[in-house]
Amino acid sequence: MPFATLNGIQVNYRIQGSGPPLLMFAPGGFRSVMSRWTAADGNREWKEMDALATLSRHFTTIAYDRREAGRSGGRVEHLTWDLYVLEAKALLDLAGAKQAIVLGSCMGAALALAFAVRHPSACRGLYLHWPVGGYRWMMKGHTFFKRHADFVREHGLAAVVRRAPQGENFWMDPEIGPWGSPCALYPEFAAQFVEQDVDRYLDVCARSRDTLWNDTMPSGASGAELQKIQIPAFIQSGNDASHAHSASWALKELMPQAELWDVLPPHQNGRNTLEQILAFARRLDSAAKAA
Repeated sequence: MPFATLNGIQVNYRIQGSGPPLLMFAPGGFRSVMSRWTAADGNREWKEMDALATLSRHFTTIAYDRREAGRSGGRVEHLTWDLYVLEAKALLDLAGAKQAIVLGSCMGAALALAFAVRHPSACRGLYLHWPVGGYRWMMKGHTFFKRHADFVREHGLAAVVRRAPQGENFWMDPEIGPWGSPCALYPEFAAQFVEQDVDRYLDVCARSRDTLWNDTMPSGASGAELQKIQIPAFIQSGNDASHAHSASWALKELMPQAELWDVLPPHQNGRNTLEQILAFARRLDSAAKAA
């Protein structure tokens, strides 16, 4: 799979298929990687559908490992939604696409919303699968950052680097933190990581936590920003601790052109999810032709 340097970060990506561009923000929290769209490593409907391969038969799919995840690199800095969508916009430009249907799942739905706020002209439509939000989602983020901060204070940054290859990712092993994945893969990054001032590093972590998990609303955009998104959106709700149904309802209530599917888990599956994605794309085409 190819790599590109986007926003100064090495990004592992894949562009394949034919048809209208589909920009894909993978599920998995801080394990947001392309393989989560596959039968081998996906969950639920993405696994059943073998989503990356199947969607590539209908779209030009643009997928990638998000920064600090999978084989992509990273950079220690205050993480914000503005930063997270920089690589995505650069990747869309690399694909030669001015617009795309944007598909985001789990925390990827938060990136899809952030992308729509910052690059509305690049979005034909938003398919938001299991958006994250709610009190339990907020507390998960705060708890994971606290576990990492406690580990760093007790053991130091070198211990993060030693542990990172076993933990693999922040979401799988909170003690290694949001930069554990590039620490495990890239020796130069790890060498720079351990040389940081610990207090400054923990301040970056705290500010990142408070930006990404600032309240119980759906992540990725503020209520005021959601009300300004004039892009057709289809919401496929989850219904668990991280993907609160209330978060999907909030999106439906706030976004002017949002539709909320009335089917909840466990009645969602690979077949009917694919049907909804393709039907949403057809509606976008029909609306464009009628305009």
